[in-house]
Amino acid sequence: MAKDPKYTAGEVTKLVWLTARMAKRGIASQTVYQGDLERKFTRIVDGAREREAQTVKDSKSSKKRK
Repeated sequence: MAKDPKYTAGEVTKLVWLTARMAKRGIASQTVYQGDLERKFTRIVDGAREREAQTVKDSKSSKKRK
């Protein structure tokens, strides 16, 4: 499993909101489709990983310039 990135406050808020919505749907019925929420959750995590990778890449390139 990949290492989890550091999340921004906005990303944490969105992830908590989506988790709560998934839990609410799960309480309603065990057979409710949650794929749409899972995709949104995955997209936020992937975006955070890309942002963190870009930050590392930018910091390395700025060190080379100095």
